[in-house]
Amino acid sequence: MDRFWKKVKKTDSCWNWTGIKRSDGYGAFVIENKWFRPHRFAYELIKGEIPPGLVLDHLCRNPLCVNPDHLEPVTNRENVRRGLAGMQNKLKTHCPHGHEYTEENTYTSNRGKRNCKTCNRERTRKAYWENNEKLEENQ
Repeated sequence: MDRFWKKVKKTDSCWNWTGIKRSDGYGAFVIENKWFRPHRFAYELIKGEIPPGLVLDHLCRNPLCVNPDHLEPVTNRENVRRGLAGMQNKLKTHCPHGHEYTEENTYTSNRGKRNCKTCNRERTRKAYWENNEKLEENQ
């Protein structure tokens, strides 16, 4: 425990992990050849077990924070929805094929992902004609 807490720098709000930092921005540490995520370790140490099927959302948006009061167990879907990845997607103005995301040309899937109506129409048309050709070949 002492080794863990020596790598935590407490501020007025966040408790920042100062140990190993992974390329994804989150911390990491080892106990007896087993890797742990410091925020999960601190949460379970102070608040208890993370419910099965849930992940910890950093409410402070600081992936190195291990303050259990800044961590909330949520579904992965909710965590992604709240996260910066969702914000970056909303900032995109065009689909990967260059069509503009406008109200008329965009629909949102059940998972909250934006989709281009023009690309969807082109995929549907292509699949229709490919199926038609296969049917004609089989007759």
